[in-house]
Amino acid sequence: NTSSSTQSNFRPEKKAKMGKGGDKSSGGAVSAKEVLIEGRLYDVSNFKHPGGSVIKYLTDGGDATEAFDEFHGRSRKAKLVLRGLESRAASAAVMKERGFNGKEALAKDYAALRRELTDEGFFEPSPPHVAKRCLEILAMHALGAYLFMLPENLAANIAGLALLGMTSGRCGWLMHEGGHYSLTGQIKWDRFLQIVIYGVGCGMSGAWWRNQHNKHHATPQKLKHDVDLDTLPLVAFNERIAEKARHPLLKAWLKNQALLFTPVSCLLVALGWQYYLHPRHIARTRRVTTEGAALVARHLLFFGGLCAGLTWGQSVGVYLCYDTVASAYIFSQFAMSHTHLPVSEADEFLHWCEYAALHTTNIKSGPGRWVDWFMSYLNFQIEHHLFPGMPQFRHPMVSPRVKALFEKHGLPYDEREYFSCLKDTWMNLHTVGQSVHGDKPKAE
Repeated sequence: NTSSSTQSNFRPEKKAKMGKGGDKSSGGAVSAKEVLIEGRLYDVSNFKHPGGSVIKYLTDGGDATEAFDEFHGRSRKAKLVLRGLESRAASAAVMKERGFNGKEALAKDYAALRRELTDEGFFEPSPPHVAKRCLEILAMHALGAYLFMLPENLAANIAGLALLGMTSGRCGWLMHEGGHYSLTGQIKWDRFLQIVIYGVGCGMSGAWWRNQHNKHHATPQKLKHDVDLDTLPLVAFNERIAEKARHPLLKAWLKNQALLFTPVSCLLVALGWQYYLHPRHIARTRRVTTEGAALVARHLLFFGGLCAGLTWGQSVGVYLCYDTVASAYIFSQFAMSHTHLPVSEADEFLHWCEYAALHTTNIKSGPGRWVDWFMSYLNFQIEHHLFPGMPQFRHPMVSPRVKALFEKHGLPYDEREYFSCLKDTWMNLHTVGQSVHGDKPKAE
């Protein structure tokens, strides 16, 4: 178990900011529109990346080999597209500056571990596990709806609504795996499952989520890169973000953010996603007949079925209570994985393993492995960030081997008890909130 202080103090040698421009024919200076993958520089000057702007994160420095392999491991099309781009072998000077992000031995050992895990079948989908997860969601929805609709039984109604809210949160866990293509291993079917589970279960867009979440995975906790750091005005997880607050009302809000985070801020984020950001993305990307249809189905089931017989005012109140439970459940758990950890600078290029080691926390399984169920195995965030395409229930199995890899290369492996990490997360919210007034809490 590596303490948070050890992780905070460990920093790799900072990579210098890469310069722009350069003559392609010289093999020396590097164009700002080239991406380094497996020792070759690929020209992406006129390439429109289907996954969005995440490709820009590694066009001005660093080595994108691991990011490309992990994001496109199941996509034959992506590999064909890559081969079709204009490319050239990287010169010795480029490899010295950018190759392996300065960690050649680590990169080779990581690649060797990944090959071993692939050969042993750890990346293969598990249909029985997928069926079990989907049936669990259906059963929890059915039980929650039954309890909520029982006549003249307020306790059962409240319990049913809380269970439905929790089930919506668990839809978020399950769609997350679909978005990483680690359910069936077939991109088409995993996207279909994500559309249904996320659209009906959470009222949100899978395409929007993939676009944003891949940016987070590419460079977690990196300033100006990780979208999960750009959380103003509702919350700030780091003092570098909080210092952007200027308005007195925003500063007052942030000062109390530890109290407001659940349920208020989480609910506001969910509503903003459900009724503004995600519908807008669906309309702009012309997914009305797929993701839009899933949102319509969700509202018909909720308001036309679950809330049948209630007034519109009562129905909206029920929905807000349900959404409060769902958003507080899933957003608070995700916050425990990264938000209390240090950030890296915008011009700092870490190795794929360093991002996982320095900017990610694991949470121990707990008695009876209850945390594994409660967080759907995403309590093993280090393994998830190393191998996002691996079925998540296998993360505990590979954890000892990841620990050994990190220990060999002097990297911290940060794992904490559930309630200790929960405290760390909320104390960070409090500390960051007080920083906008220049009034940091005293260390214990």
